[in-house]
Amino acid sequence: MSSTELPFVPPATVLPKVAPVRVGAGERLRSVRLPGITLTVRSRPAAREGLPPALYVHGLGGSSQNWSALMEQLEGDVDGEAVDLPGFGDSPPPDDGNYSLTAHARAVIRLLDASGRGPVHLFGNSLGGAVSTRVAAVRPDLVRTLTLVSPALPELRVQRSAVPTGLLALPGVAGLFTRYSKDWTAEQRVRGVTALCYGDPGRVTPEGFQHAVEEMERRLQLPYFWDALARSARGLVNAYTLGGQHALWRQAERVLAPTLLVYGGRDQLVGFRMAQKAARAFRDSRLLTLPEAGHVAMMEYPQTVAEAFREFAAEKGATTKGAKGASDGSVGGSDRRDRTAGASGEGASGLGTDAATASGDGADTTSVGS
Repeated sequence: MSSTELPFVPPATVLPKVAPVRVGAGERLRSVRLPGITLTVRSRPAAREGLPPALYVHGLGGSSQNWSALMEQLEGDVDGEAVDLPGFGDSPPPDDGNYSLTAHARAVIRLLDASGRGPVHLFGNSLGGAVSTRVAAVRPDLVRTLTLVSPALPELRVQRSAVPTGLLALPGVAGLFTRYSKDWTAEQRVRGVTALCYGDPGRVTPEGFQHAVEEMERRLQLPYFWDALARSARGLVNAYTLGGQHALWRQAERVLAPTLLVYGGRDQLVGFRMAQKAARAFRDSRLLTLPEAGHVAMMEYPQTVAEAFREFAAEKGATTKGAKGASDGSVGGSDRRDRTAGASGEGASGLGTDAATASGDGADTTSVGS
């Protein structure tokens, strides 16, 4: 095997047994078998019947656990589910080994089509933000609103701190890094990821840190962990090179669903300067900037993000029946009102202080991804 090849990954049917994935209080996991993929879906029982459905899509190296805090905040507003993309979380690799952005978007579309839950409030972070943008562009019938937290859309000038993540896309780099870091403990790895993804790693509780360490130990036992990470990174970079109707910024312009954009001022992976470009690209958008947040604002400031979503969805008339189609003129206009929330989580319109700040508790880092 050459140094540029990734290691052989056995079929999902013969993968080794590892520790079970963590299921938080009030959460449920189920497995959904679809053509060519099996997806694990995390959910919380809705507070009452008739709530509009929501689907959450995680970032590179993350999992459905990244959304647990926000799902809990919004359990009285939406009927929420979070998916583990193929090869991540508790979902096995796809049968064809395809981790392209299009393949991940296809997995989300298949899940929504099979469940019949669309149109949904679609949430995406980082890689999941790019995936969700593509889903909203090509299947507008499945999306009533779109909420993007630090979406991984193409940047001409990439931040230096994001370069190592991008290098995973190069053939052979994942193998080299695996050998280089073979003596690193799970605790060291989690501290590194937390420092990269959080605006303030001090917000992480001891319990949350321990959960993240346990999840890291579980993942490192999976023979496809690095393969899924490297190939998904490569798929994202490849998507950045596409032109024409498949270009991600072009697809952002095609999104009809009202879009809430959330950017962190301390994000080391997605440039904060991209916030204004995104606000211009998505035709019916609202921008929330959190100067103290990093790459995973929904984990650092779940209450602030939840309050912003509630207000946004209410203004768009999407809290119960969802956004109407473009044919009646309800979407497709321009709503560029922006807001900035301060370090305490207080928004310009009176958004309340984030729960973690108010109580003195930190955030849960379980399954942080980029």
